[in-house]
Amino acid sequence: MPPSRKQAVLLVDGYNVIGAWTDIHDRHTRNNPLQSGSREDLEAARSKLVEALINYSVFEDYQTKIVFDAYSRDVPAYCETITPNLSIHYSDFLETADTYIEKFCAAFRHDLQYSASRLIVATSDRAQQLTAIGFGAEWISSLQLISDVDFSAKRSKRRHRPQKQSSGRFLFNSLDAKVQARLSALRHGIPFEDT
Repeated sequence: MPPSRKQAVLLVDGYNVIGAWTDIHDRHTRNNPLQSGSREDLEAARSKLVEALINYSVFEDYQTKIVFDAYSRDVPAYCETITPNLSIHYSDFLETADTYIEKFCAAFRHDLQYSASRLIVATSDRAQQLTAIGFGAEWISSLQLISDVDFSAKRSKRRHRPQKQSSGRFLFNSLDAKVQARLSALRHGIPFEDT
C-alpha cells in the first residue's frame, strides 16, 4: 500500500496578497484598503481574502495559514481557526508578518506534525522569497496565488454546474413524454388514447 500523501501547508503573507489583489480586482474603486487607513476597508479586504482562500484550500487540499501583522497593536500573537483547512495568525506586538513567516519556515522541518509535508509560501516580498527558499520551502508570488485562486473558483463552478439534459439533435427529443407518445402512435398508425 502506497504511503498516504501529506497535506501541503500554504503560508500566506496576508497584507502582501491583499495589496496585489486590490491592484488586480479593485482597480475601478481606486480605494486601496492598505493605503486608506480605514479599519472597515481593511476588515473587508481581510474577509474577502479569507473567503476566497477557504474554498481554494479545500479544493487544493492545503492547510492554509494566513499571516497578518499586528505590529502596531499592543496585543499578543494569536490564531483564529476558521475551518479545519484554514487558520488566521496575527503576529505579536512589534513583530511583523515577515518575521512570523521566517520563524515558521525555520521551525517547519523540525516539527513532526509536518514531517514529509510541502511548505508553500505565498508572497511577493523579495526578502521573504529568498528566506522561504533558503529554508527549503516552495515559493509562489501573490499574483500567482491570486491567479490560482481565480482558476480554482472557475473550475469549481464548472464542476458543480448542473448538467443540461442532452436533447440530441432531433426536435423529437426536446418534446415532453406525452407528446412523444402521441407522435409515435401516429407514426405507427396506432390509435392514441389520451388518459
